Amino acid sequence: MNELAPLALLLLAGAMTPGPNNLVVWREAGRGGLRAALPAIAGIVTGSLLLLLLAVKGVAVLLAGHPAWRLALSVCSALYLAWLGLALLRRAFGRTAAALDAPGAPAGFVGLAAFQFFNPKSWVLVLAATGSIPAGELLVRLPWLLLLFGVIPLACLLLWAAFGAALAGMLSRPTPRRWADGVMALLILLCAIWLLPH
Repeated sequence: MNELAPLALLLLAGAMTPGPNNLVVWREAGRGGLRAALPAIAGIVTGSLLLLLLAVKGVAVLLAGHPAWRLALSVCSALYLAWLGLALLRRAFGRTAAALDAPGAPAGFVGLAAFQFFNPKSWVLVLAATGSIPAGELLVRLPWLLLLFGVIPLACLLLWAAFGAALAGMLSRPTPRRWADGVMALLILLCAIWLLPH
């Protein structure tokens, strides 16, 4: 049980710091209030739990044993995040359609649940969790892992949604919204660059 405390802190740090999930939830709440962000939050938490279950079933071991697959996952995730960031940047300062409303962008419960399989932050947290527990104890610890991966991200995403909802009035005006979209786009692009192989 003591080994779960550092994992909970890691999960808290990962769930609280800016990343694609938080930015989407913040943006949804900024557009339509806390209620508008709830499907996104539910999708993110559900997708993370499904990813955790797959990792416990052996995906983590498979990726650990095949560096080329890990590299391919990182590159695909980086390209997808770069596409999202550039599309949002065009939306913020150009005359194109809304980036996070474009086909292929994560939205709603199903879209954000599926997005967790491309979200590098989700993979890092799941691989850290499954890698920190001896393989023979994973099934015994699984209920605790599911609880941690359900409660901690849920609480953090609700905080991000509350923050976005508090700014909803300001973000309804074109200029602040453009700047908020621009900042989010740059953060997403930084996540994409961070993922690229060194």
